Amino acid sequence: MPKVSFREDRCKGCKLCIEFCPKHIIKVDKSKINKKGFYAVCITNQDECTGCSFCAIMCPDVAIEVEK
Repeated sequence: MPKVSFREDRCKGCKLCIEFCPKHIIKVDKSKINKKGFYAVCITNQDECTGCSFCAIMCPDVAIEVEK
C-alpha cells in the first residue's frame, strides 16, 4: 500500500496537489499553520491512495513524498 507523507513546513498551500489528486483525498488542514504562516495540506484517507504520485510531481516545493 502506498504511503504519502507531507513536509508541512515546506508547504505554501498552493493546492496544486489537491487539484491533481484523482481520488480527491488531499485537503487543506486549517487546524494548524506551518512555520511559513500557511495552512498545509493533509491526506484524508491514506487507504484510498493509489500511489500515482501526481501530488508529489505537481508540488513546486517538493513537500510531498510517495512511498510505494
